[in-house]
Amino acid sequence: MVAVVGGGQLARMMAPAAVGLGVHLRVLVEAPGSSAAQAVADAPVGAAADEAAVRSLVAGADVLTVEHEHVPGALLDALADEGLPVHPGRAALAHAQDKVVMRRRLGALGVPCPDWAPVPDAAALDAFLAAHGGTAVVKTARGGYDGKGVRVVGRSSDVADWLAAAADGSGAALLVEEKVPFTRELAVLVARRPSGEVRVWPVVASTQVDGVCAEVVAPAPDLHPETGAAAEALAVQVAEGLGVTGVLAVELFEVADPDGGAPRVLVNELAMRPHNSGHWTLDGSVTSQFEQHLRAVLDLPLGATDVRAPWTVMVNVLGSTLPDLAAALPDVLADPGVKVHLYGKDVRPGRKLGHVNVVGDDLPDLLRRGRAAAALLRGEVVADG
Repeated sequence: MVAVVGGGQLARMMAPAAVGLGVHLRVLVEAPGSSAAQAVADAPVGAAADEAAVRSLVAGADVLTVEHEHVPGALLDALADEGLPVHPGRAALAHAQDKVVMRRRLGALGVPCPDWAPVPDAAALDAFLAAHGGTAVVKTARGGYDGKGVRVVGRSSDVADWLAAAADGSGAALLVEEKVPFTRELAVLVARRPSGEVRVWPVVASTQVDGVCAEVVAPAPDLHPETGAAAEALAVQVAEGLGVTGVLAVELFEVADPDGGAPRVLVNELAMRPHNSGHWTLDGSVTSQFEQHLRAVLDLPLGATDVRAPWTVMVNVLGSTLPDLAAALPDVLADPGVKVHLYGKDVRPGRKLGHVNVVGDDLPDLLRRGRAAAALLRGEVVADG
């Protein structure tokens, strides 16, 4: 039995893979109607920080894993000390929970990252800005995701509220990073199991809207072979260097070489779980990231990560004017090649409600069809053709 902390769409999408593998999945959900609770029969309600709830969750489990990073490290350590396999463990997960910890460790490993510094006060931030062209990116060390906890700034006063909260302990510590002149964003997913076996999916290109992943194209178009090889090698280096078990997503900036050589890559963010940049694998890869995560945490042989077709396009459904997205299914499914994955969530502006995948050999056509399907699910009128 695999116990999972977190009842969102990532745990929900583990359910079909668990059924196929004959694995009992038990998920700690935040509410009875949460995304995962609609798909997993064994879904007790409780908070990730509630020790009693987590201990009840893992009773009889073979392994504990997570679908988000917000689990107290001390509790994970206690469970591991009592003999329960916890994947990823606290030592690895700390790098996804705290960006300062992550940056320091990646630096020690020699992993290329944007130039950065901790921000203890306004003076330190202003000094960094002066040394980096007057513009930089400030992030909260903890709690940020999908564009939250990130601001592009030109002066320390742009984050005066964050600085005050960090100083009085009511908010997270801050770090500042150079504003990278990237040409596009890439991502690599890698899976690693305790025995050391590693599998890597092809590098993908992702498009962000307001800090949220909107589209993914797999594999990344027009990727220089040297850049792709470097990105995949970095993902393996990070997984092994941090001791990650399960799926690891490594988000990257692609930066042009001023001398015309192969573009280089810088590590932007990490996620130690299935990730939005890997949703394409449900229909475009021999093994999905969700099945692979279960295999990895159970220390089962990992599946092939080969693509099923030359291209897969994933488009997120971010918000909708429809109270029930199922109303759009007759029109969406009129395209027999579109695969729809809905998360069973209440509609809110900008909320991740689902995604669509389209697989084939004509990338412009796949982009058109994927975008049209997502638009219909958002309640928009789509012109024929």
